[in-house]
Amino acid sequence: MENLIGSNGWMFISASLCVMSMTVSAWGLAKVWGVLIETIGRNPQVGKDVKTLGYVAAGTIEAIALYALVVAIMMISK
Repeated sequence: MENLIGSNGWMFISASLCVMSMTVSAWGLAKVWGVLIETIGRNPQVGKDVKTLGYVAAGTIEAIALYALVVAIMMISK
């Protein structure tokens, strides 16, 4: 049986999976900032503490997206 998807096809399929993880990271960032705004709106006194945790969470999510981008670029460049 012939290989229906060549080696380039598998490369682009795996790179597209990495891009999908970046999409989920963007959704996660939107969720974090939405909850952050809602929390500060309900209780403004905790704004400083919540902002700090929000920045940590956003940085972690962005790191995941950047790792996925690097892996996708490495897959395509080979």
